[in-house]
Amino acid sequence: MSLIVQKFGGTSVGTIERIEAVADKVTEFRRQGHDIVVAVSAMSGETNRLIGLAHELQSQPTPRELDVLISTGEQVTIALLSMALNKRGCPARSFTGSQVKILTDSAHNKARIKEIDGSNIRAELKRGRVVVVAGFQGSDEDGNITTLGRGGSDTTAVALAAALKADECQIYTDVDGVYTTDPRVVERARRLEHITFEEMLEMASLGSKVLQIRAVEFAGKYNVPLRVLHSFQDGPGTLISLEESLEMESPAISGIAFTRDEAKLSILGVPDTPGIAYRILGPISDANIEVDVIVQNAAADKTNDITFTVSRGDMVKAEAILHETAKELGAREVVTDAKIAKVSIVGVGMRSHAGVASKMFKTLADISTNIQLITTSEIKISVVIDENFLELAVRALHTAFDLDDTSSESA
Repeated sequence: MSLIVQKFGGTSVGTIERIEAVADKVTEFRRQGHDIVVAVSAMSGETNRLIGLAHELQSQPTPRELDVLISTGEQVTIALLSMALNKRGCPARSFTGSQVKILTDSAHNKARIKEIDGSNIRAELKRGRVVVVAGFQGSDEDGNITTLGRGGSDTTAVALAAALKADECQIYTDVDGVYTTDPRVVERARRLEHITFEEMLEMASLGSKVLQIRAVEFAGKYNVPLRVLHSFQDGPGTLISLEESLEMESPAISGIAFTRDEAKLSILGVPDTPGIAYRILGPISDANIEVDVIVQNAAADKTNDITFTVSRGDMVKAEAILHETAKELGAREVVTDAKIAKVSIVGVGMRSHAGVASKMFKTLADISTNIQLITTSEIKISVVIDENFLELAVRALHTAFDLDDTSSESA
């Protein structure tokens, strides 16, 4: 008998019919002899509806009261799913985050889990019940209701699996696993059987929307095997686990991530002196703008050109700050470009395969795609290119690294 934590998101429980379908799936797992804990989100659209109500009363809702309000969405779901399970003869009991004793810090609307007391859940499992837990919420040391922010239900599920030492945490969503790249861009994209926590973190941070970064980080920290599955289609999904559990000979590349949500800013002709990067990027950071790729080029005349990328939505704000900095430093020019994209290849196999970077660069050269910026890590190479070449580049790289070769299996 295995202990499995299952998570179902808002679309999976968006209607009574879908809640019934989830109940069928959970009941089948229970019939197979597994102990089951289910974490659920609010029904699709419900959290946004509640936030809308709050904004009708306050332009900036009181954080504590907003948490009290939006946490009710999950409370509706846990009750309905427990009813559906009990109707099927599958004993179930619902728990809010505070009833489970999911202890968080006091950062309302973006709380972080500090500890989970699993005693109530274990007692219910021993009684033969399925335990249905409200995702996205907990309570602080003073008993105040808190919510975990974006992706909170995924994080709840992984945290429960870690606390209970579950055999697997299954995340049910509207895709049947993690793919080598977005199937909407590359028709021959393949579902991966396995991927490492490290690779999944890179994919998530680079634009893959399958899992939230916080949940993957939590799973990696506590070594909780994660499996991404389709809510309403049968299949093995994708297992996310430690590198050691995969085959020794991993392919060089596991996947390709990309994002169009990038803008590039350059400040040209600044003094080549110590601390210049901080004087330029410090005010950007102080404005709560996250900087991604950074490149610095020193010229023969003892000046520097510094180029960096930000989210496209932050470009106007960052440009205004950069113009002020340019005046202070006597820079020659500020140049911006909002029509760029970032393409990244990801794979733990890079550690043991030579020539990955050169193969990537040659592939892009062969399709006349100019590389504007390059950044690397141990298992990732990212390039910034013209947005118009994005889909062509992704398809070419997908083929070049044998990701759409259906005769080979990826680890």
